[in-house]
Amino acid sequence: MKKKSTHFDKFTKKKSNAAIKEQFKQEKRKVKKEREEYFDKKKAEIRSQKSEARGQKENSQSAKSLPAPASYLRPESSNQMPLNKFIAHAGISGRREAADIVKKGLVKVNGELVTEPGHKVFSTDEVKVNGKKVFLAKNLVYILLNKPKDYITTTDDPQNRKTVLDIIGRATTERVYPVGRLDRNTSGVLLITNDGELAQKLTHPSNEIKKVYAVTLNKPLEKKDFDQILKGVKLDDGPASVDVLAYADMKDKTQLGVEIHSGRNRIVRRIFEALGYDVRNLDRVIFAGLTKKNVERGKWRFLTEKEVRDLKHFGKGK
Repeated sequence: MKKKSTHFDKFTKKKSNAAIKEQFKQEKRKVKKEREEYFDKKKAEIRSQKSEARGQKENSQSAKSLPAPASYLRPESSNQMPLNKFIAHAGISGRREAADIVKKGLVKVNGELVTEPGHKVFSTDEVKVNGKKVFLAKNLVYILLNKPKDYITTTDDPQNRKTVLDIIGRATTERVYPVGRLDRNTSGVLLITNDGELAQKLTHPSNEIKKVYAVTLNKPLEKKDFDQILKGVKLDDGPASVDVLAYADMKDKTQLGVEIHSGRNRIVRRIFEALGYDVRNLDRVIFAGLTKKNVERGKWRFLTEKEVRDLKHFGKGK
């Protein structure tokens, strides 16, 4: 049907077919460009979101793999804090017990007696409890490891063998080291820390720190050898004896429990070897009151504040 003419047709400039085609092409290019720019922007947004989500996931996994130490690892070092809190962070006792210690007149701050638990002190103040200067446990780390076999208890090995520090990985940036030693083929409880004073206490012979081992022999332990071990066995570096010896299972006399306080090298193995037995398996189940309960073989955890306090008071007769 022919389009009706209007009074304005004479003022309209008619376009050629070529011009119409060119205009259509330009509009098509414009739409295509806008569409490409739109999708490029969307792709960039999606990449950014994925990158951000991946970063959050990595941070979350890192946080899970590195359990946060207890609050005693991060005491307030620059700000003031209550005196009983200072004493608690020093590992002397809990805050309630620390408050009682202060009230009893057993604490001096910078040479002056203080009986108010809430008395504010700085980390630089000299605090003495029962005449002994105490320090904030700043940046001290305490790790309990359930050591597996085939790892050595050194911080470095020239032969590039696996060490216990390889297991704890990035648990801390502090320079830590194992307390005492477990030979390569012995598993069980191992304390790793950077608290030199505590390490010295737990390894000094005078403190008689108790250790308990689960022992598996290559053959049943005879009664005469059982009695001989309790009396004492002569070794190259002197006589050795145990504190407690017991069959773990009376139906299987290859399984024994041994309690000992000696810190001599490979002492448990050497006692049995001296009597003609091979130790097939040796596992330390208790060290200074610490157990591997709820810690799987090859896993670790930070000690609690209470465990640290208990360790600081652990010693002869405890």
